[in-house]
Amino acid sequence: MSDQTPKDPEAEETPETEAATSDELEPTAADEAAADAAAEEEEDDVLTDEPEPEAEADEEAEADDEPEAEEKPKPRRRSRAKTQDEAPTPAPKPARERVAPGERVLVRAQAKYVRTSARKARLVCDHIRGKSVLEARAILALTPRHVARDWSKLLESAVANAENNHELIGDELRIASVTADEGPTLKRYRPRAMGRATRIRKRTSHLTILLTPKEY
Repeated sequence: MSDQTPKDPEAEETPETEAATSDELEPTAADEAAADAAAEEEEDDVLTDEPEPEAEADEEAEADDEPEAEEKPKPRRRSRAKTQDEAPTPAPKPARERVAPGERVLVRAQAKYVRTSARKARLVCDHIRGKSVLEARAILALTPRHVARDWSKLLESAVANAENNHELIGDELRIASVTADEGPTLKRYRPRAMGRATRIRKRTSHLTILLTPKEY
């Protein structure tokens, strides 16, 4: 018998198999390019995932502002309709005084602090007491005294009050009462002989006229 032992097929490798294994272990240029591209993509993903410091600062500032906004809510604006409703309505104007049937009406007008004495004013008012408005106008227009102008103005004021406030006709009225009361006296002084001073009294008066319809 020969001493030859059977050879292990795995132990013995042919040069063809060795070349094949060596080719499989050595990486090709295409594999290296693909690996480099994958590595670059991973680096880009890592860079994009990392937040920028400015973005982090903005997010922190927004996070800090949120609780302040919640603590201090903004005041609501009132609508125009509400403000108009809440505004106080102006008080209505008083209606004109209307004359009730059978009631006597007295329309009054007064002039205060007229620069004339009450005595001089009475000399004129005595002529127009009890006269109609038309007659009193004619008498005052022809009276030469200076105070007649003041009485004429006061008469026209009383007629205007009767027409506007009481809805009466001015020509149908008569003078029910006319008075001239004393007002305050103004004191003035003037020099006289031997170094003396004399007091001058500048008197004033309050004139009053009451008008009423002729039928009363």
